[in-house]
Amino acid sequence: MGAAPTIILRDDAALRVFDTGQGRLSVVFQHGLGGDANQVAQNFPDQPSYRRLTVECRAQGGSSAGSKRPFSIAMFADDVLAAADAAGLDRFVAGGISMGAAIALRLAARHRERVLGLVLVRPAWAFDAAPRNMCPYTEVAELIRRLPLAEASDVFESSATSARFRAEAPDNLASLLGFFARENAAVFAEVMQAIANDGTGVTRAAAAGLAIPTLVIGSGIDLVHPLATARELAETIPNAAFVEATPKATDKDRHFAEIRAAIGGFLNRHFNNQDQS
Repeated sequence: MGAAPTIILRDDAALRVFDTGQGRLSVVFQHGLGGDANQVAQNFPDQPSYRRLTVECRAQGGSSAGSKRPFSIAMFADDVLAAADAAGLDRFVAGGISMGAAIALRLAARHRERVLGLVLVRPAWAFDAAPRNMCPYTEVAELIRRLPLAEASDVFESSATSARFRAEAPDNLASLLGFFARENAAVFAEVMQAIANDGTGVTRAAAAGLAIPTLVIGSGIDLVHPLATARELAETIPNAAFVEATPKATDKDRHFAEIRAAIGGFLNRHFNNQDQS
């Protein structure tokens, strides 16, 4: 991932920032809920022609939570923009996975003068707040906040939600169960509950008005990131390219390879040899 991470302070939160520090094309690319820079590295095709910046959001990765509440997609987007400012990135492609895609969409809609292009990988939000597909996150968060961790985990594992995910989306289930084992499970439960009940603040009309190159990537066997949500965004944003990747639950290596190839092809096709100043 290039140089060692740096730390920026936002309010009283210390946020870890990864910056590859090279390449003519700047890309701000964000992880999903509960993810970190390692998740980004699995999905993003780092190469010398790109300068990629990733902020580990509050209470995720190596970043602290800080005391400011409530957590929100808007808060995280503001943190990312501040990191881009600190790094001297005037214009950039915005992208991300799941929650990171929501952050990228908000940046593109709210800061059109800054965002050159958009990459949405396995989006979990379209235009409504608190989408039904995020309900399992609130279920997990409420259990963590109400019960001792071991008991909370047992209750969730025996729940109807867990049974459904075990049958229909085992990769999602593995992620949900992992939240009970986090060292910062209590504060991260606050993050989960707040973000799962939040939205991008971007309307369908605003997305339909985006006039930038856009790539949307979806995949199946995924109840948290419905393929229908990815298709809805691709159909709403003008001239957006849509790619359906092999499901992670089927073949993880192929899943990540296809996503990296799709992103690399998109960036080279639209931005290679262009002056981004």
